[in-house]
Amino acid sequence: MTSTHSYVLDNAAVEAPARLDALAAMYDPGTRRRLTALGVRAGWHCLEIGGGNGSVASWLADSVGASGRVVVTDIDTRHLEALSRPNLEVRRHDVVADALPQRAFDLVHVRLVLVHLAEWQHVLRKLIDALTPGGWLVAEEFDSDSLQPDPVESPGEVVLRAHVGLARVMRDNGFDRRCGRRLYARFRELGLMNVGAEARLEMLRAGTPGAALLRANYEQLRRAIVDGGDVSEAEMSADMVRLEDPAFMMPSSIMWTVWGQGS
Repeated sequence: MTSTHSYVLDNAAVEAPARLDALAAMYDPGTRRRLTALGVRAGWHCLEIGGGNGSVASWLADSVGASGRVVVTDIDTRHLEALSRPNLEVRRHDVVADALPQRAFDLVHVRLVLVHLAEWQHVLRKLIDALTPGGWLVAEEFDSDSLQPDPVESPGEVVLRAHVGLARVMRDNGFDRRCGRRLYARFRELGLMNVGAEARLEMLRAGTPGAALLRANYEQLRRAIVDGGDVSEAEMSADMVRLEDPAFMMPSSIMWTVWGQGS
């Protein structure tokens, strides 16, 4: 299958390290908690799709030990090249277009990759086929539409014009803003066993990784946001200042974690 997606938040951008570090700070604790609960242990073979800065892959490599193995992939591996563990392999890989080994992994984990892919349901089938019998698939993806800032019900919450523009740019580039919400039903439809799901979110505020993530995303897509007419340069600059205001508050996207076991 030929890949048709374009990853709007390019890892080659100067803002990418800040974005990846913020995502790791926000979401790695929950990821580690869930993977630990599913039994990740010495000897497991694990696949991490879209490895980002390698924080989850490094933790997995430590968890499975010398008798285990971790393969971490990304379409652009520049932020993974510094990883150095004997049981960890970095692989350049397009999860839409490139093949995966069949029935090879006790765990397949993917975080904030499927939301970018028009073909994400096709990709789920490939990830399931890569599981050993009884292996676990864990997907963590955003639902960015179910909960929006509401200054009426929660005085002080802010609807940033920059964020409205960001949402438009992401949708125009194929970002599925409800992907996380759809995963649970899709896991069941695909025949996975012991399917479970949980959701988490936080209030974003100045000085937190969440605010740093917003800043990195706005800066990386600033030209596209302004050129799209959603916000002026002056409004964009004002929103960037508001991210540093101690009074700033905005609910994050909902991060859905969904897990299921292969047969």
